[in-house]
Amino acid sequence: MPNAKRSVVLAACLILVCAASALAQDWPQWRGPARDGKVAGFTAPKAWPKELTKKWSVPVGAGDATPALVGEKVYVFTRQGADEVTLCLNAADGKEVWKDKYAAQAVTGAARRHPGPRSSPAVADGKVVTCGVGGVLSCLDAKKGTVVWRKDPFPKVVPRFFAAMSPIIADGMVIAHLGGSDKAAVIAYALADGKEKWRWAGDGPAYASPVLMTAGGAKQIVVQTEKHVVGLSLADGKRLWQVATPAGRRFYNSATPIVSGDTLIYTGQGQGTKAVKIEKKGDAFAAKDLWTNADLGTGFNTPVLKNGLLFGLSNRGRLFCINAKDGKAAWTDTAAHGRGFGAVLDAGDAILALPSTGELIAFKPTADKYDQLANIKVAEKATYAHPVVAGEKIFVKDQDSLTCWTMK
Repeated sequence: MPNAKRSVVLAACLILVCAASALAQDWPQWRGPARDGKVAGFTAPKAWPKELTKKWSVPVGAGDATPALVGEKVYVFTRQGADEVTLCLNAADGKEVWKDKYAAQAVTGAARRHPGPRSSPAVADGKVVTCGVGGVLSCLDAKKGTVVWRKDPFPKVVPRFFAAMSPIIADGMVIAHLGGSDKAAVIAYALADGKEKWRWAGDGPAYASPVLMTAGGAKQIVVQTEKHVVGLSLADGKRLWQVATPAGRRFYNSATPIVSGDTLIYTGQGQGTKAVKIEKKGDAFAAKDLWTNADLGTGFNTPVLKNGLLFGLSNRGRLFCINAKDGKAAWTDTAAHGRGFGAVLDAGDAILALPSTGELIAFKPTADKYDQLANIKVAEKATYAHPVVAGEKIFVKDQDSLTCWTMK
């Protein structure tokens, strides 16, 4: 191969590798690219620092929604005064690129201490989709911030603690569970123009988010509702199966279901953690019980699955590890980290946890014992959003600000 041609080929390969690396670090929706809490492009340091370096910090507004990171842009969904606001910021310096806002429903009752959005944006195909506290679903142009479409199918009808489900984008559709206990539906809208494709009018929404699953040859949307976990056909929204998930006292079905092939793991009901296998028998689907761990479960966070091990933060605020093959507990940390609110991420050589106390905790992903690597303060105010990890950068949203930290 001539040198000039070889140079062109090598340059093209380098561009493709760099592009793939950049894409690998995107965090375009709730719990990352595959909604499984797995971080790509992060290498845990051999020696963790006692502190991180603050690159920038900007006030963005109230809210518990996790930001979305795509390329060099961060999309933040918050509340500023009486408005719900979507901000597009430069990831490099936190400077505002564009802003969209609309008058938001007032948050009342027991939820009023958290007036901002709980739902995380989803970004795909040049669009940003958000779901406000009142169930207003918006689709914005990711480059300009202009409104592509906006829907409010159940005005003023919300769950007890207002809308917290994060919408999912799949097969050119936006799928969201909207409404309240007595009037609700899982609705699929065309991403391009907002036309309704299908709806399933079943249970009211909980505070978890839908995930994708393929079982029995069928692509499904798995939704944790107020009373059940259900599997809906992605093509037409028909219910394929359901499992009752009654929540105990002071529990509200806030954990997103965890998918591993045709196995589904669910928790968050105050009744431990359970696993079922979704099987197709003839023309019907069924959920076969695999195991139950009645002692360990989460309250307000979703565990991560890594190498056959399930890592989470229990409803008592203790980090734990469960063997995902048989449900037996491997270990439980003795220290409490808050009250069970937090985020847990699979970051390769380390599991990262960010409880509401604002401490970023790193520990080894092993079944032997709880082996802590670091405990670093990253926020003075409460943190309910997930950290977004990209390379050496860690974006942390606290109650009203977004901060970019670096490992250096």
